[in-house]
Amino acid sequence: MDDRLIIERLEFQGYCGVTEAEREAPQPMAVDLELSLDMAAAAATDDLVRTVDYLRVTERVLAIAQTQRFHLLETMAEQMAHAILSEFPVAEVTLWVRKLKPPVKGVRESTGAKITRQAADDPHGTRPADWLVRHRPLYATGRALDLACGRGRNALYLAREGFQVEAWDRDAGALKELCSTAASLRLSAITTRLVDLEQAPTIPPASFDLITVFYYLQRDLMPQIVQALKPGGILVYETFLIDNHERFNHPRRRELCLERNELLTLFSGLRVLAYREGAHVPDKGPFTASLVAQRPA
Repeated sequence: MDDRLIIERLEFQGYCGVTEAEREAPQPMAVDLELSLDMAAAAATDDLVRTVDYLRVTERVLAIAQTQRFHLLETMAEQMAHAILSEFPVAEVTLWVRKLKPPVKGVRESTGAKITRQAADDPHGTRPADWLVRHRPLYATGRALDLACGRGRNALYLAREGFQVEAWDRDAGALKELCSTAASLRLSAITTRLVDLEQAPTIPPASFDLITVFYYLQRDLMPQIVQALKPGGILVYETFLIDNHERFNHPRRRELCLERNELLTLFSGLRVLAYREGAHVPDKGPFTASLVAQRPA
C-alpha cells in the first residue's frame, strides 16, 4: 500500500533514560510517524471519517509519551506503534522517536530509535477487521450492533467512526475489558449487553443501520439478523470456511465453519454489495467467507 499519512517532528517533554534522573526529569523529545492506509475513499469523498484523524493519533502518542516513564527509547516506540495499530485502521506504522538533547558527548543533533510494525492478521486481536474497514464507504453512520463482539475491536472502531454501538457477547470478562478500553479512549457511544446468543435472544426488529458479525456462526440466528436490519441497513459478516477446518483443524468443530457458498445462501434475501471466499494469503489462509449485504429498502 503506497498511501501514507505523515506526521513530522511531533515535539513533547518525555521521560526516558537508563538513569533514574533521566526518567524523573522531562526532556525535549520528538517523534516522526508514517501511517500506511488506503486513502482512496477519503480522497473521493473529502470526508474525515473515511481516513485516520491525525489529531487523534497525536493525542494518543502524546498520552503515552507524557504519562509513562521508560528505560529505553525502543520500548517507548514499541508502545506507540502498538497503540496506533490497535486503535486505528492502519496497515503499517513507521515511527522515529528521539531525544533532541541527548546526554551524549559529541552528538550535535539527536539519538533515537526507528521501527516499522505491521498490523497482525489476527481475527481475535485488537485491530478492527480489515473487511469492515475496507468497506466503510458503503454504510452510513447510524445505529450499529456488533454480535459476538469479544473484546470489542470492531465496536471500538465503529464508535470512533461516529456510530452508536451495541456490543453483545456472553463473555463478561471481555465486555468488562471493552468498557475499560472505551472509557480510556473517551468513547461514550458503546453500550454492552451480556447475552448468550445460543439461548434464543431477541434482537429488536428493524432497529439497526449496521450489524457486524465476525468469526461467529449460529445458523438459526440468521433470520433474526436480517429482520433486525432497518430497510436499507447493511450486514457485514465474516467467518471461517470449511477449508480452514480441513487444512488447519481450526475451528475444531466442523459445524462452526461455513460450507462453500453457504453464506450467500443464508442471506439470500439481502442484496450483495461485496463478497469474498477463499484464502486471505494463497495456500496459507486463513480461509474465510466475507459478505457485505443490504436489506432492501
